[in-house]
Amino acid sequence: MHGILVGVDGSGHSTRALQWAVREAAIREVPLTVLAVNQAVAGYSGIAVPYPGDEKTETQALRSAHEQLDKVLAEMAGTAKLPQVNVMAVTGLPAEELLAAAEDADMIVVGSRGSGGFRRLLLGSVSTQITHHAPCPVVVIPAERA
Repeated sequence: MHGILVGVDGSGHSTRALQWAVREAAIREVPLTVLAVNQAVAGYSGIAVPYPGDEKTETQALRSAHEQLDKVLAEMAGTAKLPQVNVMAVTGLPAEELLAAAEDADMIVVGSRGSGGFRRLLLGSVSTQITHHAPCPVVVIPAERA
C-alpha cells in the first residue's frame, strides 16, 4: 500500500498519532491507511492462535477505528485538505500486523504507547518492535506533555 499507515487502538496515544498522520498525508497528498489490530491470543510459540469470537471483536475494532477517525476528521474539518483514507481491521499480533501492512508503505505512524502493556515504559513494545523492523521510515508520536 502506497502512502502512510497509522496504527490505532482507541487510546489517547493512538489518537495523537492519527491526528499527525492525517495532517502529514494531507501535506504529502498521499493516501492514509488506518489499521486497527484486534489483539490475538499468542500461543506458546508466540504465533497468533485463532480464537472463537475473533471475528466479532475484529468488527468492533473496525467500528472503533471508524469512530476514532470520524472524531479526528471532524476536529480538522476546514483546516486542511483531507487525504483519501482507508480504514481496516485485522486480528493478530499488533506489531506483526502493522509490519506486514507496511511492506509498500512510505511511512508508519504509531503512538508511543497503546492501550495495553506497561505504563512505565517510555516506548511501548509495539512501537519498539516497529522501529526495529520496519521496511520504511517510522514516526512515533510521543505522549502529550503535562
